[in-house]
Amino acid sequence: MRETQVLGAVRDAMEGMGGLFPDMANRVLEVHRRLVDHYGVWRWIQRREPMHELISTMLSHRTTEADEARAYARMRERFPTWEAVRDAPVDELIEAISPARFPSTKAPNIQKALATIIEERGEASIDFLTDLAPEEGLAWLLRRPGVGVKTASLVLLFCFGKPLLPVDTHVHRVSQRVGLIGPKVGSDTAHRILLALLPNDRHTLYAFHVNTLRHGQRVCVWGEPNCDRCRLTDLCDWYRQNRARGRP
Repeated sequence: MRETQVLGAVRDAMEGMGGLFPDMANRVLEVHRRLVDHYGVWRWIQRREPMHELISTMLSHRTTEADEARAYARMRERFPTWEAVRDAPVDELIEAISPARFPSTKAPNIQKALATIIEERGEASIDFLTDLAPEEGLAWLLRRPGVGVKTASLVLLFCFGKPLLPVDTHVHRVSQRVGLIGPKVGSDTAHRILLALLPNDRHTLYAFHVNTLRHGQRVCVWGEPNCDRCRLTDLCDWYRQNRARGRP
C-alpha cells in the first residue's frame, strides 16, 4: 500500500470511522487503560530532532534499538553532515550503517530520501512539516524513497505532535492477538483501523504506541507470549484460543 491507498485509508479514519463500531472502540480504550495502569502515563513530548528521527526510523526496520543507535552514530561520525551522507560512496555508507539489518537496501534509500528533501526544500530539514495537516505531512513523507506509513506516522507524531499512530511489529502483534485487528490485517491497514478507534489526541496516541510496544517487547513477545504476566488475558483472542482451554 503506497501513498494514494494509505492516504485514502487515513482519510477514512479521520472522518470518524470509530463511531461505526463503538464496542470495539471501548475494547481499545480498555486495553489502553490497563496498559497505562501497568506501564505508566506517557505525555507527548518531542523526542529527537526531526531529521535524526526520520533517518533513525529508516534504520530501525527489523533492527534492535541498540543496533539502530550504533548504526546512526557510526554514520554521523563518518559523514557528519546530511549532504555528506547523501554524497557518500554507497559501499562506504553501507559499511557505516552495517549494525542495522539490510544495510544494502537502507543506504541507497537514505541517500535518495536526503536528495529529494534537499532538492525540494533547499536544505536538509523537515521542520516545515509542523505547519502541515497530518494528511498533508503523510503525503509528503510517503513520497520519500524508503519511507512507509509507519515511519511517516512516527516522525509526524513524535516530532510534531500530529495525531497519528505508528504501528510497528510489536503494536501490530499485540493488537492482532487481543483482537483489535483481524488476523489477516497488514500493518498499513492496522494504522487506519487503530487510528479510527482511538481518540484523536496526540497524548493518547503516543501513550498507546509506547505502552503497546513495551507490552510486545516484554510480555506479548513473538512466538510464545508470557500470558502469566499479562493483564489482558480476559480480553485476548489468542489467549482464549490457545491457553484458556488448557493447551500449553
